[in-house]
Amino acid sequence: MKRNRKVKIVATLGPASSDENMIEKLFLAGVDVFRINMSHADHDTMRSLVKIIRNIEKKQGRPIGILADLQGPKLRVGEFAKGKVDLVVGQTFTLDNKDIPGDNTRVYLPHKEIFDAVKPGERLLIDDGKLQLLAQKCTHESIECKVVAGNHISDRKGVSLPDTLLGVGAMTEKDHKDLLAVLEQPIDWIALSFIQRPEDIAEARKISKGKVAILSKIEKPQAVRRINEIVDLSDAVMVARGDLGVEMPLEAVPGIQMDIIKLCRRAGKPVVVATQMLESMITAPVPTRAEVSDVATAVYEGADAIMLSAESAAGAYPEEAVRTMDKIACKIERDSNYEPMIDAQHPAPEPTGADAISLAARQIAETLNLSAIVAYTASGATGIRASRERPIPSIIALSPITETARRLALVWGLHCVVTEDAHNLDDMVERAAAIALREGYSVPGDRIIVTAGVPLGTPGATNMLRIAYVAKEDGKRR
Repeated sequence: MKRNRKVKIVATLGPASSDENMIEKLFLAGVDVFRINMSHADHDTMRSLVKIIRNIEKKQGRPIGILADLQGPKLRVGEFAKGKVDLVVGQTFTLDNKDIPGDNTRVYLPHKEIFDAVKPGERLLIDDGKLQLLAQKCTHESIECKVVAGNHISDRKGVSLPDTLLGVGAMTEKDHKDLLAVLEQPIDWIALSFIQRPEDIAEARKISKGKVAILSKIEKPQAVRRINEIVDLSDAVMVARGDLGVEMPLEAVPGIQMDIIKLCRRAGKPVVVATQMLESMITAPVPTRAEVSDVATAVYEGADAIMLSAESAAGAYPEEAVRTMDKIACKIERDSNYEPMIDAQHPAPEPTGADAISLAARQIAETLNLSAIVAYTASGATGIRASRERPIPSIIALSPITETARRLALVWGLHCVVTEDAHNLDDMVERAAAIALREGYSVPGDRIIVTAGVPLGTPGATNMLRIAYVAKEDGKRR
């Protein structure tokens, strides 16, 4: 199935999209990667969704990516005797370790790690920032705060700590159990939530042992401050703007998004822009004009993928949301401003053979107006380097490894095809031409450029370019 755009679409599955019929509709509407949110899905639900997706993949003959999003640490206050209390700006309010119902002077906080880490002068944001507290006196049993903004608090509201580096990792006991369950399934990516430091990624990688690729969600100021190290250790990155916008000034988020996209492109790491992209389509069949502009901005900036959350998981119009996102992306990529903006962000190649070959392939394909770049890729590295160049011609990524093709479904511009390794150079070129013709990227008489590593099948050894004509229906070169 040929997509008419290069940016990819990630869609979250949930109550509105949990049966096979709807999931197939979402795939046909444009979804490239399905996200399973482990905050809401138990292990049986996760396994059921994976089975459905793989059935659709087999039926449609296209590799589909699956992303399992781990919940991460959820910090919440306890409960109140009356469920909710009113507060006054300027009053004192205490968070403590006493497991008894709260009142308008105090509440239970069941997280020892917060008491161990918070210092006077640091902020505590409750209920997505609707209540803002400033720590004044801190012990290992309680945090006495001043109410800075907000006028009420209720049961089990979330706690955000924009100024505090917690002494625990991003993976909870639940995340460990979820990750072990995920590793038993044919899942391609895991997303790590609320990471603060590079060590959080190393912990997940040690457990997964290369069975899944790791996507780091950037949603805390602490992660933004160490973004270079985090990008280096991650396989991909997500700009998770919802929580990021709670813990950082809202007006700072667009600039952070742009900086992270640029950094990831320079590093050759896929980057996803997520949260509230078509939020109004949870209840409405059309988005707001501002949401359309938001999606367009991510496409103009060169993001690898754009994501739907509640719109596809719990909204009333999941299929319409995917179709709308697809239409916006297709339109933007054909806008006269798109190519100049993408090209202006072009990163300098690294001094490696793979980067030199990828750069040369883009320049030759654009200079000679070739119909496609065909990249043989076993590990996926060659495909990602070809995508990093953001070429105008389409990129067809050929891999003998199904898991590689599925992971690359997240990457900008890659049309992934699973095919056996070529037997020799002639077979390699003829196979590439035949697939370009079959997949609808070339017609007889077109020329394509083929990149691969010699000896064939050597991972990460891209060192060869070939230009070939596409012949008639047999696809053989002339």
